[in-house]
Amino acid sequence: MPVPLGMRMPDPTKRFSNRVADYVKARPGYPPKIIATLRERIGLSPAWRVADIGAGTGISAKLFVDSGNSVTAIEPNSAMRDASVKMLGHHAGFSAVDGTAEHTTLPDQSARLVVAAQAFHWFDRAAFRRECERILEPGGYVVLMWNDRQTKGSIFLDRYEQLLEEFGTDYKSVNHRNVGDEGVSAFFSPAGCECEVFPSAQRFDYDGLKSRLLSSSYAPAADDPRSGPMLDALRKLFDETQRNGTIDMTYQTQLYWGQLS
Repeated sequence: MPVPLGMRMPDPTKRFSNRVADYVKARPGYPPKIIATLRERIGLSPAWRVADIGAGTGISAKLFVDSGNSVTAIEPNSAMRDASVKMLGHHAGFSAVDGTAEHTTLPDQSARLVVAAQAFHWFDRAAFRRECERILEPGGYVVLMWNDRQTKGSIFLDRYEQLLEEFGTDYKSVNHRNVGDEGVSAFFSPAGCECEVFPSAQRFDYDGLKSRLLSSSYAPAADDPRSGPMLDALRKLFDETQRNGTIDMTYQTQLYWGQLS
């Protein structure tokens, strides 16, 4: 349900503090084709220094670390930042910093590429753009990407979306789709941006699906009276739509890139 008029939305830097374990377990990674595309289209190389803004538990940072890049993960939530260090801290080129999209704490012109994965919709866009302009080297790029969960195409996908609309605390208000192509284009204006879309999917048993749901910031917490009925509905949905003990959650991974001048 939408956030009632006049009610303050919870601090986005704290929304995931009690969801880290489920986030690590069940959130999707990003297609490796993203790296191949950026190498071809903007010349990404292992020499590029990457600033991953709103890096969370390190899912997107891992994509670039695995490609040989030095990555600084900027994440204000200490629990999520600690999870990124646990996963990637053994890589010499990885570091994690307590900062925000609007105040990264990074030095001027310290990154060739700024990445925001599954995070841009939480930012003050004007302040984030100013920070990108400050920390980017001349000729640097900004990449925005989302794993856009599909809401239609199967009985499971249709009914899962209905479940979120029924039980989500502020699902409609914080949905990244609220940004839209117009919001992304405005951020990159006047230079403009390019976009590619890649299909991807996750296959879950019930426990995995439960963790995927509970990793969402809009899922009622365990002490919320809506939590029990929500999980009952999820169990019923899984039982009625599973095949051989699993369901498929499908995505369209949206990749945008461009320069700011």
